Amino acid sequence: MADDAQTIGLADRRIPAGGDWLSAEALAAITPAELTARTTALKPMLAEAAQAAEALRRPVDSVWQALRDSGVFYHFVPKAYGGLEFSLDDFIDAMLPLGEACASTGWVTSFCVEHNWMLAQFGKAAQDEIFGGGWPYVIAPGVTMPPGRAEPVPGGYRLTGRWRWGTGVMHADWILATGMIPGEKPPRMLFFAFPASEARVLDTWRMDGMAATGSNDIEARDLFVPEHRVIDMGLMREGRAPGAQLHANPIYRMPMLPFLGITAAIPAVGLARASVAQFRERLDVRVVHGTSGTQGEKPAAQIRLARADMAARTAEILLRDAARGTMDLARLGRPSTVDERISLRLQIASVMAHCKDAIATVCEGAGSSAHALDNPLQRALRDVNVMATHIVYDMDTALELRGRSMVGLPPNTALT
Repeated sequence: MADDAQTIGLADRRIPAGGDWLSAEALAAITPAELTARTTALKPMLAEAAQAAEALRRPVDSVWQALRDSGVFYHFVPKAYGGLEFSLDDFIDAMLPLGEACASTGWVTSFCVEHNWMLAQFGKAAQDEIFGGGWPYVIAPGVTMPPGRAEPVPGGYRLTGRWRWGTGVMHADWILATGMIPGEKPPRMLFFAFPASEARVLDTWRMDGMAATGSNDIEARDLFVPEHRVIDMGLMREGRAPGAQLHANPIYRMPMLPFLGITAAIPAVGLARASVAQFRERLDVRVVHGTSGTQGEKPAAQIRLARADMAARTAEILLRDAARGTMDLARLGRPSTVDERISLRLQIASVMAHCKDAIATVCEGAGSSAHALDNPLQRALRDVNVMATHIVYDMDTALELRGRSMVGLPPNTALT
């Protein structure tokens, strides 16, 4: 970045003190349906705090604590370490209500839940140290770009880097970050796990949408990371990381990139559903100047509502089908192929495109008052436009990759 890291202030992050873990008895009482009921019950709290979260540029502390208390972060923690080990379909069910209420908070929550799956991809020594050594789950960003510089040293690596897009870092106790060994042939992207207290979080997240995610830059300098807390990210892409062999459940053999795309799409689908519902409510009371009757009596508004509803419903259907496809790859008993992952990537990018269409459709017909800063529709429009800029939703790249695959050409990007 152009900014000098020396002149940027540190973010006001909230490293959790811990000790608020759920008991084994409390976790045993949580079924997938119960977890979804709990996140649904939190919707009014998230919605009420959404504007404050945007002003704070991070999730509101009381909301975050309520999420911790709900048990959501145990979702992908292996049962061997006391976690819930619920399914990918259950994940979508539990996360959608959060996205409906506040896209930013839903986005951060979804990623932090998913990053416990990432930690479960590490070897047994790392999982024993973390899941079995005082953190029954972690709150951790998973930062990949730009990768840091990793220098092999006895017992591990020295890692230096400044990573962008640190979703979850404002309440993080651990950090997952990439690094590469300069000059290594062939080049490998390595994934490092280290305590959040060993890094600096720079106050850089100032965005016109998704402002409340607090996805600030993360900086580490000459940080020693022991070898057991490092894995080859290429193995995660194919669904054959060390943790995939450690745990019997096929969810730990899912290819990483489709799962990442699904995770990030869930709050967008929730936001699209909520925006359609809010537009429907406005139609009953809004009167367009110069006309008689409510907007809901007008055929044009009815058509717009139906079109937006179909776009949101299509997005959810595609999302759930992509989840089934991802699990099908996890159950194959072999590494997923590049072509299989590319096909899913395009489908998941299409999910985001439908969400954008649904939200733009209702906002175009909702009138000027929908753009008041206290109206959730204007925030929805800004948020979905920023969500759609995530690299996994680049439709041009996704279409090109799929087209190349269909005519037998290799991918022209490493992000597969």
